[in-house]
Amino acid sequence: MTRPRATPAARTENTKSTEAAPGLKDTDRSTDGAHDLKDTDQGVTDRSLQAAPGDAHTRHPAPDTAPTPSLADLRHHLTTHLDPAARTWLDHALDEAAAHPGIHGPISVWELRLAEAGRRCGAAHADAARVLILDAARAGVDALTRVYFQGTADERRAVLHALPHLVSGPDALPLIEDALRTNDTRLLSAAVGPYTARHLTAHAWRHAVLKCLFTGVPVDHVADLPRRAAGDGELARMLGDYAAERTAAGRTVPEDLHRVLDLTESVPVTPAPVTDHPHGKES
Repeated sequence: MTRPRATPAARTENTKSTEAAPGLKDTDRSTDGAHDLKDTDQGVTDRSLQAAPGDAHTRHPAPDTAPTPSLADLRHHLTTHLDPAARTWLDHALDEAAAHPGIHGPISVWELRLAEAGRRCGAAHADAARVLILDAARAGVDALTRVYFQGTADERRAVLHALPHLVSGPDALPLIEDALRTNDTRLLSAAVGPYTARHLTAHAWRHAVLKCLFTGVPVDHVADLPRRAAGDGELARMLGDYAAERTAAGRTVPEDLHRVLDLTESVPVTPAPVTDHPHGKES
């Protein structure tokens, strides 16, 4: 069966259009901080949470995708790159979170440290610092949900990055689903990480891929993309329809669309085994 493809001329052009793809709706609830991932220091931080530079050991490697750094990788990376004052602050914040884990009252002390992380560690390292604090606080689904919905866009993004380390099952999917309804590209990038690759349903995952395409989030940020896209005829149909609509309207087709479409023609592979993190439940 021949799948619909965009015109060859469209392959040479890129787009950052934000028109909705077929079947997708946006709530526009959270657009604060939305901007191109490639043009910011924070984009470097997001990528470092996918693969911390210089670290060889990783958790849950997936076929043909960048490995996910372990918590030890993140700690080593921050120890290496933070200045002495920031390292001292982080060590204290982690000890404090470990001594008073979970939720306490209107706000826990470690939640205050999450808010300080950007100022103390710098924007380039704040995400990793927040993930480590969440781990030290043994944050379960309830605590992560509170931080996500009450926190800033930066704190919500850190929660999404922390999910594959702290939640073993699908209980935190409502946070992913909420993030995928936004147009904040940095939040979207975090939302399509390893936790989503493991737990999001096929239907919702396909729409997440299309959401990345029409908001300009590079598909390199979609964890385990080659495996999940392989042999997915329905995803191929959706991509073909989207490309045809844009071409008919005289709009460019994202080059990443053709990359994903090519992946749908590959042979499916067996997923890598998953080892649950001991912090899957809040203490």
